[in-house]
Amino acid sequence: MITIKESTYEDIKNIQSLWADPDVMKYIWLGGLKETEEGIREWLDGYIKTGPESVHYSIFEDGKYCGETCYQIDEESHSAAMDIKLFRFARGKGIATKALSYAIEEAFRNGAETVWVDPRPANSKALALYRRLGFIRKEMPEHVIALGEDPDEFVYLELARKKEA
Repeated sequence: MITIKESTYEDIKNIQSLWADPDVMKYIWLGGLKETEEGIREWLDGYIKTGPESVHYSIFEDGKYCGETCYQIDEESHSAAMDIKLFRFARGKGIATKALSYAIEEAFRNGAETVWVDPRPANSKALALYRRLGFIRKEMPEHVIALGEDPDEFVYLELARKKEA
């Protein structure tokens, strides 16, 4: 059974081990990110204080921590940045599809009109996941570039909220 819940301070050690895993972080931070518990607590504070515009989720399968997903809605563009990371043992089981779909639905429910991701071109499994979920490659918008994202290093993919009939 897959459980997706808002992250709390009790999840800090799990997040810390996820970020430190070189395999998880190979397209983001070579060798993994060695962050202190205090550093993660301060980072998680940002999500806790801004929910529901920004929410970080911890993902579990049968009670075992598998990874994280999150969204952050930009108030001006009504566009939400999405992210997901899973340990290797949790990949290929549909967990990423279920967790990211859940986070996307929540972002739309909380005001996002579009959601976006920007994986590296070499991250073929992430690209395949995003395409399966309906993301479409587009030119990176200025508000995303202003966040420090580089259109020469990343593939910008976007998914628009479905209009009610």
